[in-house]
Amino acid sequence: MSESSEQVRNAARLWHEHRHAPFPASLRGGEFGGTDMVLLDADTAGCVLTWLNNGGALDPKRTRILQSCIEDLDRVIPQITEPAGTQYYERLRQLALLVSRALSSTK
Repeated sequence: MSESSEQVRNAARLWHEHRHAPFPASLRGGEFGGTDMVLLDADTAGCVLTWLNNGGALDPKRTRILQSCIEDLDRVIPQITEPAGTQYYERLRQLALLVSRALSSTK
């Protein structure tokens, strides 16, 4: 199995977990440092889903959005005090990093 197909498979597994995890109720409508948590989830998930649906490809605009999401995730995760919220956003960050690394390895 190629490295890229393994990356897609790993991301698909994490994506499945993420899709079935409930959004942390305490973070609905919440902001950390000016970052809307629902929007951060939606933007990151949109990039990941597009990458999965495109067989491991992402256009330059979404690649930039994904990088911005990773920066936001790195900044806000330490501020989340609820364990379920931390777990939810850590998994989302793992997905984003997996996609970002996969994109970097194909350049």
